[in-house]
Amino acid sequence: MAAHPPVIVYPPSGTGGRRVTVHGRIVGLAHGRGEVAALLRAAGFAPGPDEAVELDRPGLIEWRGGDLDTWG
Repeated sequence: MAAHPPVIVYPPSGTGGRRVTVHGRIVGLAHGRGEVAALLRAAGFAPGPDEAVELDRPGLIEWRGGDLDTWG
């Protein structure tokens, strides 16, 4: 069985937000790339507090129901 990446961004809800989990725990509801990046930065996935988070890294994030440009 293949392991999932540690971060999963679920399909958009009816309001356009996407649930984000880290290691199976819900960390928030994002309404855009910036919010996903902020959630991952808070969870320790950025090298530093002002560093970018790679949202298109397959080994880190699995985007379900669309890619990082799908929000509603």
